[in-house]
Amino acid sequence: MNGPFLLTLIWIIPFVVALACLLVPHDNHRLMKLFSLVGNLINLGLVILLTLKFINVAGIAPAGSDSSASIFHFAYKTPWFKIMNIEYNIGVDAISVLMMLLTAIVIFCGILASWEVKQQAKEFFILLNVLVAGVYGVFVSIDLFVLFMFYEIAVLPMYLLIGLWGTGRKEYAAMKLVLMLVAGSAFILAGILGLYFESGISTFDLALLSQVRFSDSFQYWAFPVIFLGFGVLGAIFPFHTWSPDGHASAPTAVSMLHAGVLMKLGGYGCLRVGMYLLPEGAQVWMGFFLVLVTINVLYGAFGALRQTDLKYITAYSSVSHCGLVLFGFTAMTFTGLKGGVLQMISHGLMTALFFCLIGMIYGRTHTRTVSEMGGLMKVMPFLSVAFVIVGFAGLGLPSLSGFVAEANIFVGSFANTAAINRVCTVLAVLSIVVTAVYVLRAVNALVNGPIAPKFSLLTDATALEKVPVSILLFCLFGMGIMPGWIIELVNGAIKPIFNNLSR
Repeated sequence: MNGPFLLTLIWIIPFVVALACLLVPHDNHRLMKLFSLVGNLINLGLVILLTLKFINVAGIAPAGSDSSASIFHFAYKTPWFKIMNIEYNIGVDAISVLMMLLTAIVIFCGILASWEVKQQAKEFFILLNVLVAGVYGVFVSIDLFVLFMFYEIAVLPMYLLIGLWGTGRKEYAAMKLVLMLVAGSAFILAGILGLYFESGISTFDLALLSQVRFSDSFQYWAFPVIFLGFGVLGAIFPFHTWSPDGHASAPTAVSMLHAGVLMKLGGYGCLRVGMYLLPEGAQVWMGFFLVLVTINVLYGAFGALRQTDLKYITAYSSVSHCGLVLFGFTAMTFTGLKGGVLQMISHGLMTALFFCLIGMIYGRTHTRTVSEMGGLMKVMPFLSVAFVIVGFAGLGLPSLSGFVAEANIFVGSFANTAAINRVCTVLAVLSIVVTAVYVLRAVNALVNGPIAPKFSLLTDATALEKVPVSILLFCLFGMGIMPGWIIELVNGAIKPIFNNLSR
């Protein structure tokens, strides 16, 4: 199976699964769930195959090695809309491959975690598969117009997934999320069209645009437009307010996919489009964005400290940890950029597991308020231990993925000798103390102490529920204990981007 065909197949399969679900009778919930599970299991296998093929073809590169100007492998393009020179243009680098692997793991676990969905299950799984197809499409696209098209396909189903299957103020949360993300999309589209016309070669081809030296005057306005546009999805301050409400209201699988993968499209776009194509603009604006993302890190941590709802605690924590992704990028150092990419992977696994566990706990206790719980270790030892472990991953405990990512981010940021970078690094590091407070407080209130009589007969995770939890725990430990192959893959992808920033 050649590379381009494999890339195409990976984003097509979720659309085929959605179509198959469309043909299933409404009352046959089991069959449509089976279609979704099998389809995404096949995709998980294909993405693992892609990863192995990529390692075999591209190899792994240490930080000091040289990389070619072209960073994409398995590239293929064919004309699609000739008048605008829009092409079906696909290819991947190590970042794309790792993000696709993260997506495949999270969506497979999300399907398993949603096995009990019965309300309008047909529509739920159709929209979920369309969303994940859009995510895959973003990661394989080299043509910026096609990337933007897949980006919209990934974002827009969130309105219905939260508005129809969510909880709490779900209509408000869904409307707020979509309006803010659509506003961000308008900025992205303006920036992409600006690149197209300003390039002088009338192309959306990312590889070709990376060889164009855009004028300083263009970069000074285009970079903040693109960075903010994608940054809205990455929950950059002050455009982060949709995130806590959206996460708290979303159903379990949607929260897992949204926090675990969809928000990473923001950081991915900031790095891939903004920083790679507009390096001079990045140099000028990074001090400003550094301040914003430092606020992100601190605000999210202190916001989580004030919450009593498990989902809101995780949602504000997600704002803080997504801020660390962009914090690594704003360091403008090789190690900082690498740390930002590693944080995207670590945060994706961590939040997917957090929301998975919260959904399972809520399904038994029917409450997400921490103060109403306690002593759950006695009746739900598997879920409780898993919650303790993912909490430790959130505060950056060694041997878990969070430590690997955050160590690279803070070292990389402090390596930038500018005073503002070092001051912001110290402030960001202090957020770890706040993170430890809200994580340990929530863990202690959840699993320790006397158990309420109404919870004394609760049962632990079923065999089916243990599968996604175990997969995500394995990935958290795997990245924390053996991060070398991931780091070396990322090195090769970061080098060309860093070279552009340093020219």
